[in-house]
Parts: sequence; structure tokens; C-alpha cells
Amino acid sequence: MVLFKSPHPDLQYPENLTTWQWLFEENEWSPLYNRGSQPLGAYINAVTGERLDWAQVKEKATKLSTVLIRNYGLQPGDTVSLFSTNTVWYPLAMWAIVRAGGRVNGASPAYLEEEMTHALKTAKSKILITLPSALKIALAAADNAGLPRDRVLLLEGKAEGFTNIQELIDIGTHYTPNAPWPIPKGKSSKDVCCYLNFSSGTTGFPKAVMISHLNMISQCLQLRQLQIVEPGEQYKILAVMPLFHITGLVRFCTYPILMNGFSIMLPAFTLPSMLSAIVSHKIRELILVPPILIRIVRDPVANEYDLSVVRRWSSGSAPISPEIIKALQQKFPWTGFRQGYGATESTACISCHPPSHHDYKYAATGGMLVANTTAKVISLDDGRELGVGETGEICARGPQIAMGYLDNEAATKESFDSEGYLHTGDVGHIDAEGLIHIEDRIKEMIKVKGLQVPPAELEDLLLGHPDVDDCAVVGIPDMYSGEKPKAVVVAKKSIKDKHELGVKLLAYVKEKKVRYKWLAEIEFADEVPKSPTGKLLRRVLKAREREGKSRGLKVRDAERARL
Repeated sequence: MVLFKSPHPDLQYPENLTTWQWLFEENEWSPLYNRGSQPLGAYINAVTGERLDWAQVKEKATKLSTVLIRNYGLQPGDTVSLFSTNTVWYPLAMWAIVRAGGRVNGASPAYLEEEMTHALKTAKSKILITLPSALKIALAAADNAGLPRDRVLLLEGKAEGFTNIQELIDIGTHYTPNAPWPIPKGKSSKDVCCYLNFSSGTTGFPKAVMISHLNMISQCLQLRQLQIVEPGEQYKILAVMPLFHITGLVRFCTYPILMNGFSIMLPAFTLPSMLSAIVSHKIRELILVPPILIRIVRDPVANEYDLSVVRRWSSGSAPISPEIIKALQQKFPWTGFRQGYGATESTACISCHPPSHHDYKYAATGGMLVANTTAKVISLDDGRELGVGETGEICARGPQIAMGYLDNEAATKESFDSEGYLHTGDVGHIDAEGLIHIEDRIKEMIKVKGLQVPPAELEDLLLGHPDVDDCAVVGIPDMYSGEKPKAVVVAKKSIKDKHELGVKLLAYVKEKKVRYKWLAEIEFADEVPKSPTGKLLRRVLKAREREGKSRGLKVRDAERARL
């Protein structure tokens, strides 16, 4: 058996605590009792300055938790959905639910009625908390899912006929607080689900990933082991990505409390608002997605801000082009770079760069396995375990690996094996230094006459062309080869003749890549479909191809590439 093990010392994790008890009740862990001379950290609205420090979070979440139990019948194991953009009240509501023993389901604020309905039904939500601006979709989805309208609450703001949580907190002032819900006797924190986050896994419709208290606790402690905070400073993070995402749940809602730091919430993303927050709050390390990093190096607006406060860029959620990494280093040569690799199913990180590897030369890798984590690489052909430098599917086991998918035994068995390994669906290898290299997704591999073409490889090449702003590569049917690669390209705005550019790009790929990786077609588009966290939505492009809905200017390869 060829197993790769974390190079970091093993950590001990409390297995008898909920995440609420861990961060708000325990002398050993909670910043309320164990922070030295530091002031209490807080959630802060980057635009309005509204803030809730950890003592206020505990006080208000206790009151809200009590009201949800007494007035709304919230029981241990019940799910509450949060359907909202980033606000300081989002994690407060989250903590109130966790304190009561409930499950928190974060739903994307970009969901439409059908998607929100699916979320409510799949998570079996008993209460929905949202914003006035999202009420129309929230109510339609609640009706579809059979959720009574009196179980729809507002996170903040006002709407006629609806109660917000600030009003409920006021009501809670008059109640004797319910005690925090504990882990039941005979169980440990790894046996109890407290968060339900949606993921498509390796295939199919979004499924509710069951994340346990131990999953969250261990992931935060794994991250803390590798954290750098400059002497005399307090940890700060800018919550740019949505809080419903696993990165938001871990990095912006939970981890800052462990660090007694400050989570600066950006209610809505604009490049100027983000850059302004970086400067005004002196953010040293940023966790961003590739589309935002691309804008930082290419958008002239970024040149108007003094970003000398930044020490490290950190990326996750999607692969980043080597060309963008190079441009980032050239523009900010005093900075370092770290990348995390993982999934919702691994409560975020399976691996990341330790402080010793913040050099840009490691930036194209996913870093090293975090503490208490082992990995194996299995052959795509026969399932055997592979060694150093050999490419196959990455599988990982550790305390952060999730419990499985809610009410979906078949999908759970497909992704989580009997030995506790998560089969990530990612293709890659682990080198002699222990660094993970991700090459592509199994389901996204393009098969050209039996040969595998990783879309990301061609995307990286095209993104390096000076006339390309963005791109995505998918496989399209081909009678001769089975499949051929096709690129959907967003050209620079300065380009006048896209047909000419298309011809150039086809030749560019021919010059750089072996015949079976040549593009059959280029289609120009105004944008490439992506999730709110920056993941390429290749399935959307594939669906457009199947349905004949692609309609941009197309430039085809006149010469059929032979193998």
C-alpha cells in the first residue's frame, strides 16, 4: 500500500464538544476566556462599520437560540437554511442554530426559485432566514417545499408581515436561556452533523454534504498550525467570498473566533470596495478566487490603490493559471502565495502551503497534506495504488473528511470508501517533496481517440495569450476521434477582428501542443459561466452544446488533426 502522510505533527482534537461549546464555553479554547492581553475580535461590516464582537455574538446568539427553540420549535437535528449575502448577522444566526443543536444549511444568494426549492427539500429545512431583497424567491421556494410562511424570518431589515432576528433577540431578553445543546452520551463530535453544505461531488445534482462538529474543529486547528500572524498584530481576514460556501463557513465564520481575529465582511463585491477594505483594514493575507486575482493584475483600477500592506495571496476553489501567478509576482514582488486544495467534502483543505512554501515557485501546486491527513493516488485504469509522481485520482483521509451526503447512500458510497477515504474525482500526483499537483477532474477529461486531454492544460495555455481575457475548454463530439477540445474564449475588449484572433489562437495551440490536443473549434463569448466562488461551470457549456444554444462567433479548424 502506497500512502502519503502529512509532514506536520499530529494534533489532538476535542471529541466531546460541539463547535459552540468549543469556541464560546471552554476556558482552554474560547477567546472569551483565553486571549491574553488582546482585545476581543469581531465580525465587522467593511462598508458600514457595523460590528459584533465575540461577547456580543455569544449574548445575542444565546437569546436567538432560546427563542428559536421556544417560539419556533427548533429541535436538535433540525435544519435551518440561511439564504443571504455576507452580513455580520449571518454567522450570528449560524451560531444560534448550532447552540440549539440544529443543522445550518447555507444556500447561495444567487439561487433562483427552482434551486432554492431543491435546497429546502434536500436539507429538510424547518426554518428559512433571508433578507428582504430575497423574499420573493424565498417565499416561492418555501411554498414549493411546504414550509409555512411563518417559518420564514429576516436576517436583518424590514418587510411587512415578517419578523427579523433582531426583534427575536429582543424577545429572548425576557426568557431564561436554554442551556447549550451538548453531544449526546455515547456519541462523539464526529458522529453529529452540524452543517449541511451543497456540493455536486464528482457528478450530478447538488447534494447536501454532512459536516460534523469534529470536521469543523479539526479543520480550524489544522489551519491554525500553519498560520502566520505578524508580531504585535491580530489576525484579520476579508470575507470576500460568500459565507454559504465551505471556505466562507470555515475561514470567515468559524476560524476567526479561534484566532480571536477580525472577519471583515464585504456585503457585495466590487473591485474598488474590496481594494479599499484591504487598505483601510490593513489585510495581510487574502483568500480569493482566480477571477478576482485576474482582475487585480489586469484591471487598471487596481493600480489606484496602495496594496503594500498585503503579505500573501491565497487562492482556492478553482485552478489558477501559471500566467496569472507570474503576473501577480511581477506586480507584487514582496508578497508570497499560498494555495489550498480540497472540497466541501473535506471541510475545505486537504492540503495547503506551509510557511516554508509561500514562495511563488510552489504556487502551481496544492501544497502539502495538513496534519493528521493521509492520501493515496489510485490508477484511473485498474484502481491500483500509485507512487510518487504517478498520475491518478487523489483520495484523502483525515478528521476533516465529511460524514457523507444526507439521505443519499449511493452517492456517499461512490465518494467515501469503507476505509474512510474521500475519492475527490481530481486527477493529479504527489511529488517527492509531498506537494500535491492537480491536473484535472476525472469527469471533465476529454477523450480524443482514447487519449486524455485535460481541459485545464489548454485553458492555462490560452490564458497566457495576450489577447485572451478568459476561457473555458470542453469536449465536443467528433465522428473521427470520439471527442475534440473546443474553447469558449472571452477576447480582450480592444480586439476588433475576432475571426482573425480565432485563426491565430488555433495556430497558437498547434504550435504549443501535441496533435491530439489541438482545438477543433473556438467560440467567442462575452463571458464564461462561473459559480459565485469562481469555479468554471463546464457543465453549463456542455449543456449549451447539446441543446445547440451556443451562438457566438465560431472559428473552426480547417485541418482535421490526425493522431
